[in-house]
Amino acid sequence: MKNLVAVLMGLALFFGCCSLHAEEAQPAKVNINTASAEQLQLLPRVGPSIAKRIVEFREKSGEFKKVEDLLLVKGIGPKNFETLKPYLAVSGSTTLKENITVPRKQK
Repeated sequence: MKNLVAVLMGLALFFGCCSLHAEEAQPAKVNINTASAEQLQLLPRVGPSIAKRIVEFREKSGEFKKVEDLLLVKGIGPKNFETLKPYLAVSGSTTLKENITVPRKQK
């Protein structure tokens, strides 16, 4: 009986740790439908002018249906979008709290 309890406790601990690591592995997100210009500037390679364009586009055209719709904003091309994509969301809350910087690719 003691062995069974020990095994069950070990499994509970193991699965508890696995779920904790799964949560940590997910990058912080910015909801492009609700984020302020300041929050958008936390994204890599998004400065004040692009953040302003995103907010203006959203106000004029309505909510983004999918993150790929961000490509419709002037100044966001396919390469920039691929850098941004892991940090974007169209629902939920903005969880990104720190500025993200990514190194530039070497030529």
